Amino acid sequence: MKTVLNVLWLVLSGFWLALGYVAAGIVCCILIVTIPFGIASFRIAGYALWPFGRTIVDKPGAGAGSVIGNVVWIVFAGIWLAIGHVVSGIALCVTIIGIPFGIANFKMVPISLVPLGKDIVSTDALRQPYPAGYPYPPQR
Repeated sequence: MKTVLNVLWLVLSGFWLALGYVAAGIVCCILIVTIPFGIASFRIAGYALWPFGRTIVDKPGAGAGSVIGNVVWIVFAGIWLAIGHVVSGIALCVTIIGIPFGIANFKMVPISLVPLGKDIVSTDALRQPYPAGYPYPPQR
């Protein structure tokens, strides 16, 4: 089922979302100071291409640099990206067929708002047992 949803997502909106994030990543990488934001944009672009079956978790060891970077990101890009995902998610949830795609848009809000210090992992990886001390699954 995840594959069917991902293919439909890719055809209907994922490709265009990913192109937007890749364009933002290229611009951020051209400006040397904003390379971390460019790398985060490329990660989000991959997530925008294939969101079903993956989730967002906190990256272990993310420190003050991530917090400062996220504040800058929120001010310049994050709030607008998050608003865009919420508005398109609401619009998609109007139809029954669009509800899974609207939920996928809502799933992208946290990483579009604060991308630094987050990691995108497979939901299957969260279900497997982990040895003691392994950083996943996240503590809730």
